Amino acid sequence: MNKANISAILKKYTMVIALVLVTAFFTWQTKGSMLAPQNITNLIAQNAYVFVLATGMLLCILTGGNIDLSVGSVVCLVGAIGGKLMVDNAMNPFLAMLIMLLVGLIIGVWQGFWIAYVRIPPFIVTLAGMLMFRGLSNIVLEGRTIAPMPDSFLQLFNYYVVDFFGGKGINITCMAAGVLIAAAFIISSVLGRQSRIKKGYSVKAAGGFFANLIIIAVVILAFAYKLAKYKGIPNVLIWIVVVVLIYAYITSRTTIGRHLYAVGGNEKATQLSGINTNRVYFFAYTNMAVLAAVAAMITITRLNSANPTAGTNYEMDAIGSCFIGGASAYGGTGTVPGVIIGATLMGVINLGMSLMGVDANWQKVVKGGVLLAAVIFDVVSKKKSN
Repeated sequence: MNKANISAILKKYTMVIALVLVTAFFTWQTKGSMLAPQNITNLIAQNAYVFVLATGMLLCILTGGNIDLSVGSVVCLVGAIGGKLMVDNAMNPFLAMLIMLLVGLIIGVWQGFWIAYVRIPPFIVTLAGMLMFRGLSNIVLEGRTIAPMPDSFLQLFNYYVVDFFGGKGINITCMAAGVLIAAAFIISSVLGRQSRIKKGYSVKAAGGFFANLIIIAVVILAFAYKLAKYKGIPNVLIWIVVVVLIYAYITSRTTIGRHLYAVGGNEKATQLSGINTNRVYFFAYTNMAVLAAVAAMITITRLNSANPTAGTNYEMDAIGSCFIGGASAYGGTGTVPGVIIGATLMGVINLGMSLMGVDANWQKVVKGGVLLAAVIFDVVSKKKSN
C-alpha cells in the first residue's frame, strides 16, 4: 500500500479513528466503566436528541454551510405545547404527538418561506426564530414547569423492548436483533458489491472489503451485547435508527438528496441546470423544524416534564456534531453516517469527562476545541485539494 493510499484512508476515516482513540482513552481513565452496559445505554438516552437534530441540521448545512439557530427554541416550544395538551388538558398522547408534529411543520414552513422565497439569510431568520420561539414557549408555559408526562407517552421513548425469550442476565431478544442486523448488513453489502461488479463499476479490493465487513459486524454484535447486559433495546434507539435510515436514504438515493449536494456545491450552476433551488432550501428548513418536533418528544420524555429552559444550546450540539462528523463549512459535503459518528464522539467526550469528574466549564472548553479542530481540518484539506 503506497503513501497516497494510506493518506486517503486516514482522511476518509479520520473521525472513526478519533472516536476509537477517544473511547479507548476514557475507558482507560475510568478503569473500564466508560464501556459499562449502563453507561452505553445512558450515552444513547442522553444524546438521542442530538442524533435527531444533527441529521436534520446536515440538510441545512449541505445547502451552503447554512445553519438553523432556532432548533433549541423550537424543541422548547413544541415540548411546551405537548406538555400543555397532555398534562393540563389530558389529551390522548397520540393526538398530542400529531399536533406537535403539525406545529413543527408550521414553524418550518414559516422559516422556510422567508429563507427560500424572500431570500433573507438563514442566519437572520433562524436567529429571529430562536428569540421568538423561546419567548412563545415561556408564554405557553406561563413560566412554570409542567410535569409529569403521561405513562403511555413515556413508554414510547423511555422504556425498553420486552425480552420475548425471557433471558436471565442477558436480553436474548436484543442479542437476536444484533445478529440479524449484522447478517443483514453483510448480505446487503455483498449483494451490492456483486451488483456493482456486474455493471462494470469499480469496487474495493476483496481483502479490504471483507475486513471492513467483519469489523463492522463485530462492532454491531459488541454493541448489542452491551445493551443486552443491561435492559436490552431502549425504545428511543428505535426512533433514532428509523430517523437515521430514512435520511441516509434521502441524502444518498433520492433526487432531493442530490439537489441538496448540488446547491451546496454550486448554486448558480444548479439553477442553470433547471433545478428549483428555492424548493431545496424550503425542504431543508421545513424538514429541520419537523425533526425538532421529534426531538421535543424525546426531550420531554427524558426530562419527564416541559420546562422553560428545555432545548438550551441544542442547536450548538447539532451544528457541532455535523462539522465534527465531516460536513463541510462551505456546504455540499457530508453524510448521515458521518454526522452520527460526530454526535457519538461528542457524546463520548461528554460522558467520559463527566465520569472523570471534569468541571463543566472545562468540558465546554474541550468541546469548543474539538469543534474548531474539525473545521480547521476541513478548511486546510480543501485548500490542499485546490
